[in-house]
Amino acid sequence: MSSVNTKPLSKLNVFSFKGIQMRTFHITWFTFFVCFFGWFGLAPLMPTIKENLQLDKSQIGNIVIASVSGTIVARLLIGRLCDTWGPRKTYTALLLIGAIPVMGVGLAESYTSFLLFRLAISVIGASFVITQFHTSMMFAPNIKGTANAVAGGWGNLGGGVTNIVMPLIFAAIVGAGYTGNEAWRQAMIFPGLMMLIAAFLYFKYTKDTPAGNFDEIERVKEKGKTDYSVLKDWRIWALTLAYAMCFGMEITFDNVAALHFVQEYKLDQSSAGLWAGVFGLMNLFARALGGIFADRIGKSYGMRGKGILLAGVLLLEGIGLILFARAGSLPLAIISMLSFALFLKMANGATYAITPFINEKNVGFVSGVVGAGGNLGGMLFGFLFKSPSITYGEAFSYIGVIVVLVSFIVLLTRFAKVKPAAEPVTVLEPVA
Repeated sequence: MSSVNTKPLSKLNVFSFKGIQMRTFHITWFTFFVCFFGWFGLAPLMPTIKENLQLDKSQIGNIVIASVSGTIVARLLIGRLCDTWGPRKTYTALLLIGAIPVMGVGLAESYTSFLLFRLAISVIGASFVITQFHTSMMFAPNIKGTANAVAGGWGNLGGGVTNIVMPLIFAAIVGAGYTGNEAWRQAMIFPGLMMLIAAFLYFKYTKDTPAGNFDEIERVKEKGKTDYSVLKDWRIWALTLAYAMCFGMEITFDNVAALHFVQEYKLDQSSAGLWAGVFGLMNLFARALGGIFADRIGKSYGMRGKGILLAGVLLLEGIGLILFARAGSLPLAIISMLSFALFLKMANGATYAITPFINEKNVGFVSGVVGAGGNLGGMLFGFLFKSPSITYGEAFSYIGVIVVLVSFIVLLTRFAKVKPAAEPVTVLEPVA
């Protein structure tokens, strides 16, 4: 058997479907796309849902918080399952379980029941950890950051596409003669069915590693134990904090963007969904740019260079957020949104160009912790948007300042680990 079929790839050819590595890569990012579509399918429909369920600002804030809260715990558990059970079985189970509340949310008739469904749907967000873990298994260290960024970015496209497509599905159902109250409920069946299809594709056409599934290569026996002592490593918490600032802001914006454009600039639901969707569509290239630049900088300047890049894009993200909050007009808001979106998504990619190298024996667990940080950030930001005394614009401004401060914390963190001389050194990447 040739090595290309059983070893991680050292090149990423996105136009190739040859071999288990590339087949898994494409199925993985597509599955993450589907999960994101289901996770945020309700967001662009919130103007209608707000009226139907008579929700106030505080209740909407609680819904935003619930939409990301369940993911925090789920990502920690999913990371452990990836290390032991394998990404193939883990992803399939998550898709099957997650499709239930996505299709069932239409049964909600009150604020409380809707809140509980939204909390259950949030578990789908753990799909990100599996995506990054599985991609890391399929690619060599020199291209791992780029592969992770492309898979994560294309998957995150689901958050942009759902903002554009779900209002169209809603409008089509209304055009067929149903009321708005009926239409948003029926529209959610579509992403649920997509998740069931993705579950079938994932189980049938992917492998845990290029060499085979975990039970076939007896990986469970070799690496089944998670070393929780890795949590003493400050680098993990610095990355967790960084991811809270970038991905945490991304999922927050996905949740509130349509409402913000409706309330602040008096757009209709479809137009607001379109502009909110543009924010998400930048994942087509922006997150990948973060990973590509990180890999290239890493070749010359090692982990220190990657850390400086991450700090830089976080700083620019924070400045862009402050400008967005103070835009005052729709054209300026769109320009500043595109600006902070670019650097935010690059920060996402740069974060996970570092994460897989922190502890290779516990990649799933570390990925889960850092990934959970993103949702923790989203949950905490949600409290700003539920406050009756803080406008959405003020909330964006406060978050921008926080992101700027965190960028300096990341800048001061040394991501390169010095190994004892007695230990054999494993070279992960060239050092300057």
